[in-house]
Amino acid sequence: MHFSGKAHKVGANIDTDAIIPAKYLVSSDPKVLGAHCMAGLEPDWVQRVQEGDILVGGPNFGCGSSREHAPLALLGAGIPVVVAHSFARIFYRNGFNMGLVLLEAGEEISKIHDGDKLEIDVQAGRVQNMDTDAVINVPPLPEFMQTLLTAGGLVGYVRQRLAGAA
Repeated sequence: MHFSGKAHKVGANIDTDAIIPAKYLVSSDPKVLGAHCMAGLEPDWVQRVQEGDILVGGPNFGCGSSREHAPLALLGAGIPVVVAHSFARIFYRNGFNMGLVLLEAGEEISKIHDGDKLEIDVQAGRVQNMDTDAVINVPPLPEFMQTLLTAGGLVGYVRQRLAGAA
């Protein structure tokens, strides 16, 4: 899996209510949720995002309540991958289940600034900042997790498995 896009950097402890405020949880349609992505942080934030852009977060990204709507909102906004210092545990699992690529960069996240152009090679565990030539090595995702993501998340993976068993 390869990704290329503009970095949209946010700070530490961005919770799920900032990603998608509770008042928008009346839908599970990613496009509807995506239209309000990060509205709890900045109401018009999503207007700056282009399809394929990359969200860059600080420590404890996705903390707060467990809501599958948060990764769906990011996907619906056109963000296929989040690179963060670290993730809240339940968001990390929900993200993969929904098909959102999540990469932990630790302190190396400081090598990325808002607006930088990033190139990501998930298999190699490599994030390259094309503006500064900085390279961040992240733990490559296990093959099973890559398979899960390629299937579009847990539901897609189970559908493929069931179809193959029929």
